[in-house]
Amino acid sequence: QSHLVESGGCLVPPGRSLNPSCVATRLPLVYYAIVWFRQPPGKEREGFSCISNHDGSTYYGDSVKGRFTISRDNAKLTAYLQMNSLEPEDTAVYYCAARPQRDATIQAVCDPGYYYGVDYWGKGTLVTVSS
Repeated sequence: QSHLVESGGCLVPPGRSLNPSCVATRLPLVYYAIVWFRQPPGKEREGFSCISNHDGSTYYGDSVKGRFTISRDNAKLTAYLQMNSLEPEDTAVYYCAARPQRDATIQAVCDPGYYYGVDYWGKGTLVTVSS
């Protein structure tokens, strides 16, 4: 059963914007922090943005800081990612994940190695930035 489904990835030229989303099914997002990961071709998966379910605090990796914005709407069971000023280096499969934050920092939750009992993932959406 699919708990999270990403959508909104596509081919765009450099400098454009995208707004992928992550919709939960049978999963109350209010209990989980949301993490956006990405995996470029031939590279490791990177957790680049997270948003807390406790207080809405956010974390951004240096590679996206100032260009990307994460948000969530618990009532709609949806998380969003506003991606501006896209660069070819942003080309990757983008995944969302839902994780219990407990007493960890939101930055720690973004680490691919973080685990606290459960970890829900989507199957990803492909973003290609190319002219």
